[in-house]
Amino acid sequence: MSATFSMRIHLRGLVLALTVFSAIAATANALYASYCVQRDQLIANTLESNRVYAAKLAESAANFLKGAQQQLRYSAQHVADALDSPTALEAEASRVQEQSDSFNSVGIVGADGVILAASRNFRGFLGARVDSPGSRAALQARQALISPPYVSIAGNLLITLSHPIYSRDGRYRGYIAGSIHLRNESALQELLGRHHYQDGSYLYVVDRDGKLIYHVDPSRLGEDVSHNPVVAAVKQGESGARRLLNTKDVDMLAGYAVVTSSGWGIIAQRPTAVTLEPIQELIWALLGYAAPLAIAFLLAIWWCARMISLPLAQLATNVEHHDVAVAMQRVRSVKAWYFEAERLKHAVIWSFTSLQEKIGKLNLASITDPLTGLRNRRGMQDAVEQMRASAIRYGVIALDIDHFKNVNDTHGHSTGDEVIRHMAQIMRECSRPADVLCRNGGEEFLMLLPGAGLKEAGLVAERLRKRVEACPMPGIGGITVSAGVACWQDFGAEPAQAFAEADAALYAAKQGGRNRVVLQGQA
Repeated sequence: MSATFSMRIHLRGLVLALTVFSAIAATANALYASYCVQRDQLIANTLESNRVYAAKLAESAANFLKGAQQQLRYSAQHVADALDSPTALEAEASRVQEQSDSFNSVGIVGADGVILAASRNFRGFLGARVDSPGSRAALQARQALISPPYVSIAGNLLITLSHPIYSRDGRYRGYIAGSIHLRNESALQELLGRHHYQDGSYLYVVDRDGKLIYHVDPSRLGEDVSHNPVVAAVKQGESGARRLLNTKDVDMLAGYAVVTSSGWGIIAQRPTAVTLEPIQELIWALLGYAAPLAIAFLLAIWWCARMISLPLAQLATNVEHHDVAVAMQRVRSVKAWYFEAERLKHAVIWSFTSLQEKIGKLNLASITDPLTGLRNRRGMQDAVEQMRASAIRYGVIALDIDHFKNVNDTHGHSTGDEVIRHMAQIMRECSRPADVLCRNGGEEFLMLLPGAGLKEAGLVAERLRKRVEACPMPGIGGITVSAGVACWQDFGAEPAQAFAEADAALYAAKQGGRNRVVLQGQA
């Protein structure tokens, strides 16, 4: 009676545990699938939003630069005939700066690089010769230009927009330039700095050389960040979005766009963790809503498990009888309910039989090389252990296809695979059913010959070598093999010693010109 009760409790607990586990696994799978879908959707939406955002800012920056260049072009035409009038030049420089907030300072420079006029905050440098990178580029290019970041003679990190000044007769007279400070307040700061976030999102701007000209951290301005994959993309003129790790190894979702008129790249990025925060909150909310239903569901499962376990316990009591005839008589005497239990028993037996077959196939696959059907390293090791346990001596043949790398390089890896399969087939044809054929990796093969001594193994290796040489492959021609032969017959020694001696003999065969067999002791 006690045994019956114990079995009934065991079966009920098993059914309950399996059912609960299935319910939990299904729920977890549904939640995980929902999480993955939501995560991918959020990431895709954020990437697209950042791409659109970067493109919009790139368009705004392009319009800003276009407007600033138009101001300089108009002014260059206006002062072309007034370069000899310092008063007119000074008035024009002041007008250009005060007309809008585009520039921090404006200067007019002659063809010799001397400052002819400047806005108020720059008049201390009148008459000075400018030798900055921006000035040299403007004097050399003699066309509208946007400079890379550089330090001005006033010590400011800035970029300049310049436009050449030509007289009516086409002579180059100098240029007019407007500077935009990168560390101080400027129109560029106003355009980009209003887009700050509190969640770790930010944007930055690089010039065509990959140097920062705008960043939320002013100390990084002028830094070369061209190693960043997004920056490398905008340097190539690409726009788009991607997920990446930034320079601080933070997982970011970045959108990027190119300002075509200047070659600048605008990158807007947001931390991936911030993007995914709503999913975590959603999952917890779903669990909270599902908890009451889950409790009711578990109670129902417990009741069902109890109902299922009762007839199974009765069936177990009937089949526990030591007299098989009596046990079968009791099974046959049961009602239809027990008939279903008997079907379940047969189904379980069939399931285990099927499972054993599948496990057998898996075990075979685990010791077999998929390309050739020969044994792999694990299969070879199993065979070695069996022969060692049985104290059976065996010959070892280490094989290597000569110049196999040339086959791959000349004809491709698919042809190389055909050569390897061809080699495996010849090995089968030149071996006994009891021989163990292995692919050791790449173009290397091993043959283990149970009961064979060194001389017999050498004859097999030579027969195989000749067979390979006599069987050219279409489109490739003849191939050859080198072989090293050893024998394991000292039952007190490690098998690894025989393999090492076979490898040494194989090495000697290669060194001796390949397409030959070298026996242990001849190396």
